[in-house]
Amino acid sequence: MTKTDVSGLSQLGAKVDLPQSPEEAELERVPSGHAGTDFVVRFTAPEFTSLCPMTGQPDFAHIVIDYVPDGWLVESKSLKLFLHSFRNHGAFHEDCTMEIAKRLVSLLSPKWLRIGAYWYPRGGIPIDVFWQTGNPPGGVWLPDQGVPTYRGRG
Repeated sequence: MTKTDVSGLSQLGAKVDLPQSPEEAELERVPSGHAGTDFVVRFTAPEFTSLCPMTGQPDFAHIVIDYVPDGWLVESKSLKLFLHSFRNHGAFHEDCTMEIAKRLVSLLSPKWLRIGAYWYPRGGIPIDVFWQTGNPPGGVWLPDQGVPTYRGRG
């Protein structure tokens, strides 16, 4: 088993102030110890929060991120801080979702990435946002994201 090189990390194991915006948040990565093996990494953020840019009211989502690494893994503390940085950030559901996806793709250059953002309704309708970089590599086990469609009280 190889030891993960954490020498370039600045947040893991350190006291870090919460970033005030997604632009301020620093995403960090570590080398994958399993180059040449395709596998899926899943992060689930069941209590994601951002602000409506028009009203300032909170918006809530359940976000699922799946990716197949190609050399790099996102360091989970930096991802948590990045996602938390949206709490006081005003952006529409689509913008939040795509900002998360694009930042991860830029950082990791994964073989494949998908994001499912299941937004809770405010004002009567949920606005769910889905995106992926293309087709997943053949042969990887890719479970369903497991988030049921919104059914209200029905």
